Amino acid sequence: MADSTVLSVVLYLPVAGMLAIAALPAGRDGAVRALTLALMVAQFLLSLVLYAHFDPATPGLQAATRLPWIPAWGVSYLIGLDGYNILLVMLTTFLGPLVTAGAFTAVTKQVKLFYAMVLLIQFAMLGTFVAQDLFLFYLFWETMLIPMFLLIGIWGGERRIYATIKFFLYTAFGSILMLAAVIYLAWSLWHTTGTASFAFADLYRARLPLETQQWLLAAFALSFAIKVPMVPLHTWLPDAHVEAPTAGSVILAGVLLKMGTYGFMKLGFPLFPDATRLAVPAISILAVVSIVYGACLALVQTDIKKIIAYSSISHLGYVMLGLASVDLLGIQGAIVQMVSHGLVAAGLFLMVGMIYERCHTRELAAYGGLAKVLPVYSVFFLVLTLASVGLPTTSGFTGEFLVLLGAFNAAWRESAPIPVWVAGLAVSGVVLGALYMLWFAQRFLFGAERVPHGPVPDLDGRERAILVILLAAVFWLGLAPDAAMKRTELAAREYQELVARRAVPAATRLTVAAPTEATR
Repeated sequence: MADSTVLSVVLYLPVAGMLAIAALPAGRDGAVRALTLALMVAQFLLSLVLYAHFDPATPGLQAATRLPWIPAWGVSYLIGLDGYNILLVMLTTFLGPLVTAGAFTAVTKQVKLFYAMVLLIQFAMLGTFVAQDLFLFYLFWETMLIPMFLLIGIWGGERRIYATIKFFLYTAFGSILMLAAVIYLAWSLWHTTGTASFAFADLYRARLPLETQQWLLAAFALSFAIKVPMVPLHTWLPDAHVEAPTAGSVILAGVLLKMGTYGFMKLGFPLFPDATRLAVPAISILAVVSIVYGACLALVQTDIKKIIAYSSISHLGYVMLGLASVDLLGIQGAIVQMVSHGLVAAGLFLMVGMIYERCHTRELAAYGGLAKVLPVYSVFFLVLTLASVGLPTTSGFTGEFLVLLGAFNAAWRESAPIPVWVAGLAVSGVVLGALYMLWFAQRFLFGAERVPHGPVPDLDGRERAILVILLAAVFWLGLAPDAAMKRTELAAREYQELVARRAVPAATRLTVAAPTEATR
């Protein structure tokens, strides 16, 4: 089977799963769970084939499929793998079976609809990563809203309606502005070159005046920054996490937030290089504000989910700092940090869900001394805590260390796109991260024994298997990151070149060139 066919199967397996679930008779909840898990496992195994066949020495798209869709507008169905998305595709398919298995006992109402929405959001997230046409990318980007809206709104907590509407409004507002920018970008490409296309590769070659770039970058950046989220556009995230079911929180932190950082890396910055270079100091400052502010907010939370939610804001600030550095180490570190955060945050949210199923509260003050009564649970939780802190040998250390190296390299360059004080302040995020996570673990696992509705059982075989698989990935990326980074190196170098290229002078205005007969 050709790699392009395998990628299509990986992408559309969730759709086939939704149809199969719909065909099952009512009351077959066990069959729904088993079928969804089997499809997710099959999807991950097929994605391993793509990962193994991916050639790190070959630039451009691999396993690509291109079909004409709306020729009059230059829209194509174009999907493929490259160094930008290969690890994010693997992250998405890796977490799919774990999310499915983790919800076996947590979700007992409307099981068919729940797993159908999990499959739909899996399809939308994968489509966003593999789409290489901006029109197609936007469709997948918007499709993601529907299942996440329902996951929070139906299976969420007491304030789920407030949280899901807030999530929807934030995301939809940014998306509307991005849609306007997408239309203008494709229109300007056609009027300046006579080429009607939404393909990323064609749009990279567009030459736009600086003022136009700044407006378009602002529209794209607003949509992507909401999704990351960056301070001050972060306020929807804690509410969404707190009210979402465990599976929703895992999907949100593990994959969905990476759509924002991926959007900056693949589209926002490379499409508008002149505007990006001018904005790098401001972007790097906002990234460090997110790092420090997110960490400080995590320190004062009393809800366990909110601690992890605010830590996500802090950790993803490192990703934005690495991308803003436009340094090879920083870019590579940003990609590794995306994957690392997806693994570690997913594990922590799964563990919060496990203890919530037993004790029915997320208030930190209600717990204490779990290391004595739940020793297996406590070991897994402590290891994930240390991975979040960035302990050497874990994936968290690899990503953050490379990002900081890239930031200092950028600060010490002659042009100094990142101020030295910004790079220095980013280091404080590591200290603050250790402070709030170790403080959290100390209160949660040690001290006087406090277990609501105790005694409670320790982890069962299913839960242990989920966490063992997660930790294996965390240590693999921490101990042997070379194999993964080789697959992203060419993309990181291309990102550097795209952002460094020069467009038309700022004084130049968009000129309209009539298309030739050959391009009509």
